[in-house]
Amino acid sequence: MDMNARDELALAFGSIVSEAGLLINALRASDPGARRKPDGSPVCRADIEAEALILTRLAGIMPGVTVIAEESFAAVDEVPRRFLLVDPIDGTREFLEGYDDFTVNIALIEAGEPIAGAICAPARREIYVGGSAAAFTAKLAADGALPNSALQPIATRATPHTGLIALTSRSHVDQETERWLLRPGVAAVERTGSSLKFCLVARGEADVYPRLAPTMEWDTAAGHAVLTAAGGAVLALDGAPLRYGKHDLGFKNAGFIAWGVRPAA
Repeated sequence: MDMNARDELALAFGSIVSEAGLLINALRASDPGARRKPDGSPVCRADIEAEALILTRLAGIMPGVTVIAEESFAAVDEVPRRFLLVDPIDGTREFLEGYDDFTVNIALIEAGEPIAGAICAPARREIYVGGSAAAFTAKLAADGALPNSALQPIATRATPHTGLIALTSRSHVDQETERWLLRPGVAAVERTGSSLKFCLVARGEADVYPRLAPTMEWDTAAGHAVLTAAGGAVLALDGAPLRYGKHDLGFKNAGFIAWGVRPAA
């Protein structure tokens, strides 16, 4: 897929996550209908309705392309070279607990790599998109619309001489990640939820986001696309680029480190 097509898709995804974000904000004011899934994680009415809207919109712009979405996920025998990953609410726990750092995520995967993605943080009225070699952010209009004229470029920052600002999860903290955060060179640690952590690194407000515990591919793909477009890198624990389409592992990531500046080998 050429660069222009990737950028156009990222913007189209941005419009879709913005519309889903508006729906989520409206549902947030009412009974979210929360329940527990078999794995113990929470799901609510906003998850289900936002995913349904997203799937409908994606079918309109990319008919026939396989979509792997969190709330309707089913095991597949074979993964196509090109497919979509969707997380209607990344950070459902934060959403239900009244925090603002939950997100809506869409990414296109091609040959194992996220090549276009968009993230909406509905409660913050923020949008992030990344395609070929540039990433952008914007404040959403009051009606949830994505104002293309207001898109501002974002980029990762150089490693500060005062040390790294590292990000970690508010709700999902494991001992290995906590140990990683104690390493020399980390000057401060900030906690926030969802794929917003990728966006904060992408816009140069932090430097690294380590997550050594497992995640699902739909949790990371859109943020990966945005951060890569902004100049960063998302690496697996062996130092290779994080890959997608791991159907033999149930679309699970073993762990990763998202960097604003890719470290030397």
